[in-house]
Amino acid sequence: MISKPLFLLPLLVLSLCACTSLKESAPMKPSQTAQKFSRERPQVLAADYLLFLPQGYATNSTKRWPLILFLHGAGERGTDIWLVAKHGPPKVDTTKTNFPFIVVSPQCPAGKIWSNDLLLALLDEIETKYAVDPQRVYLTGLSMGGFGTWSLGLSHPEKFAAIAPICGGGDFITPLLADKAKLTTLPIWAFHGAKDPTVPLAESERMVNHMKQLGVQEMKFTIYPEAQHDCWTQTYAQPELFDWFLQHSR
Repeated sequence: MISKPLFLLPLLVLSLCACTSLKESAPMKPSQTAQKFSRERPQVLAADYLLFLPQGYATNSTKRWPLILFLHGAGERGTDIWLVAKHGPPKVDTTKTNFPFIVVSPQCPAGKIWSNDLLLALLDEIETKYAVDPQRVYLTGLSMGGFGTWSLGLSHPEKFAAIAPICGGGDFITPLLADKAKLTTLPIWAFHGAKDPTVPLAESERMVNHMKQLGVQEMKFTIYPEAQHDCWTQTYAQPELFDWFLQHSR
């Protein structure tokens, strides 16, 4: 038997290790195959909504009017459309004959959340049927509607002249996937109560900070120090928000 010199043993060990490593890292045949799936499903997009037409709408056939799309909270879901008038612009405009907006307030079905597909289809319908100024379409909502406002507004910033989410929140991926030029030129005014036990203030704070990081040019944020979840009553009761809307066009 021929013995190997001791100084060759380390080289032999390294060689064996290298062969084992190469064998283990060799490509394996894939255990899955690429497939495709396709199925057509009929989809009906439908919603009940409240409609407010401003004074003078019927007598001026050439004027195009600004539009507010209002999204209610979870408590107003269902089939009783008049629940939608409990809060927000549907409640405010009934006491102001000179309220200068068309207001569309859809109702979300019980057990559901706001659907961007439904809201976009509704907007298309309203802009076709009524004398809407497409450059002055505004979006606002409270609580669940605040989440809906962040979602729809950031997914389709080109649709809106300004948005105002109230005590809501959102995700980070939606604005990252949006058209940056259109997103950064979308004016946003967020509102939240500092003592909100239902939707924590941090939900709005993280969205506001994210918008600033993405370069949104006009990002306003109002915090009510003593307000709890209902910070929308004082927001919609004052004319500042509606005046701010009218300062912006797309």
